[in-house]
Amino acid sequence: MASALHNLSDYDAKSVPSAKGMKFGIVVANWNDRFTYAMRDGAIQTLVANGAEESDIEIFHVPGSFELIYGATKMLDSGKYDAIIAIGCVIRGETPHFDYICQGTTHGLAELNLRGQIPVIYGLLTCNNTDQAEARCGGILGNKGDECAVTAIKMVAFGKA
Repeated sequence: MASALHNLSDYDAKSVPSAKGMKFGIVVANWNDRFTYAMRDGAIQTLVANGAEESDIEIFHVPGSFELIYGATKMLDSGKYDAIIAIGCVIRGETPHFDYICQGTTHGLAELNLRGQIPVIYGLLTCNNTDQAEARCGGILGNKGDECAVTAIKMVAFGKA
């Protein structure tokens, strides 16, 4: 499983277009905030490091990962953003709830991308335990928020090409 060892924060800065003038919306689930807020902060830092102004980044919070769909839809419909980053974290429990939330959220965010208006970046961690989440929120595997920010910048540039 080589991909499981990839550091999510490791990217070639030269391969990332400038984010100057781009506007980003970030919708963050409050559930598992220990992880989602770390991803949010990583995304903001990476956007700014690549040329975005903090004033061009808006953050909205929703209760949980399933609500990312509604939050992203409202942001998309506002027409204010070049890309939306959806950040959430679901950790497997003892019931099938994990499967339903992960599947439903994934499907909902994919549907928003099919609209073709702007990119909606998938920043949902689906982890078996808190150790896996920690590793992906600034731990040994980097920060998924960094990866989402780089993806958002590249997709905005792709859409403008």
